[in-house]
Amino acid sequence: MRTALPRWSKLPRDLATKMADEINSSAAAASKSRSLWPSVLRWIPTSTDHIIAAEKRLLSLLKTPYVQEQVNIGSGPPGSRVRWFRSASDEPRFINTVTFDAKEGAPTLVMVHGYGASQGFFFRNFDALAARFRVVAIDQLGWGGSSRPDFTCKSTEETEAWFIDSFEEWRKAKNLSNFVLLGHSFGGYVAAKYALKHPEHVQHLILVGPAGFTSETEHRSEWLTRFRATWKGAILNHLWESNFTPQKIVRTIEEHENSCPSPWGPDLVRKYTSARFGSYSDGSILTEDESRLLTDYIYHTLAAKASGELCLKYIFSFGAFARKPLLQWITKSLLVNTPPSIATDRITSCVHNAGSMAGGKSTLHSLSSESKNPAFGYSASEWKVPTTFIYGHQDWMNYQGAQEARKQMKVPCEIIRVPQAGHFVFIDNPNAFLSAVFYGCRKFFPYTPGSNKLPEGLDSV
Repeated sequence: MRTALPRWSKLPRDLATKMADEINSSAAAASKSRSLWPSVLRWIPTSTDHIIAAEKRLLSLLKTPYVQEQVNIGSGPPGSRVRWFRSASDEPRFINTVTFDAKEGAPTLVMVHGYGASQGFFFRNFDALAARFRVVAIDQLGWGGSSRPDFTCKSTEETEAWFIDSFEEWRKAKNLSNFVLLGHSFGGYVAAKYALKHPEHVQHLILVGPAGFTSETEHRSEWLTRFRATWKGAILNHLWESNFTPQKIVRTIEEHENSCPSPWGPDLVRKYTSARFGSYSDGSILTEDESRLLTDYIYHTLAAKASGELCLKYIFSFGAFARKPLLQWITKSLLVNTPPSIATDRITSCVHNAGSMAGGKSTLHSLSSESKNPAFGYSASEWKVPTTFIYGHQDWMNYQGAQEARKQMKVPCEIIRVPQAGHFVFIDNPNAFLSAVFYGCRKFFPYTPGSNKLPEGLDSV
């Protein structure tokens, strides 16, 4: 989920402030399909066709054949007030999907990427996974090679529905059920929320470095508080709340520096890829071909029209803390058959202690309305899907939130840590990551001696 940013301390304060103000003033224009940077977008050499072509080049590294398709999900789920076409037209939308059917009769594994990524990030894992699963990987709505509708959501609830409902429409279009659902980072957040709302379709949940298990109130650090008080922290916080995403940097910062567009974005992405998966890698380093093809792929997915990326400020507060954490201590039962005055006191106490509501909204009215949403208001004890958590040893996502969730779960739950790996554990240490996935899903495979033993090198928390 985390994407490397330029060193903001080197940006002049007036420039950063100007950038934030311009992004802020663009909100109304975005809802009318007008781009803040039309001149820049004209020179960016990318499109859906470019993305699919880059994806094809990256996946040419694989030995396993696959099928790429654009799955029509319509223009919005029936009866939903959150319709992803509403700001522009009622044209159908599509989810870019790749399917590996190498293993006939095998369990189905659906893979969901994280923030700022796309399904191609799993390229180091597809061959081995396809030997034991029917693998289906998607680009979430608004990312990668999928449709990129104007992002018109204005709340956390609407934003969650954007991803959960579009995934459900995709599932129905593909006629899938009884599958293993794997989500990475923000994709883990979406996968978990989906499993809470539609547990009947998910046999097992694999959450890889998932976002959303801690809130800022629960884990407010002294460092973050002090940093926010500085002018740098104030600017970064303002940029975050203005929905200034890392992708916007790729598209626009050269315009500010040189007052004329040039292909600076690809160079920035190249430096990021060579650093994160090369000189600063937590595990195995990409080969020259892998680095070149992944860089090309990342650039095209980041430089395309802004859409799903704009979910950032509605799902997370500054510091990547969930506004509505998956580890909920407030349940629907708290609001049922309870006198309003008592319920208000109990809810306020829970909010104060758990920090589980966004923006400090702790009124009985707001909580009551939120509790009607089946994807919200659950506690960990109400999870119905067996879950495996996978974290890299150097993952910046904290596994302690998963430990707290496990204490409350009434279904099987395992937490596995992978050595020599950071947040992109499946790229940093693909072999150990695959061992963790196969171990977590061992019940779906024929029993073999030792299959119930944790593979060597992995840690069980």
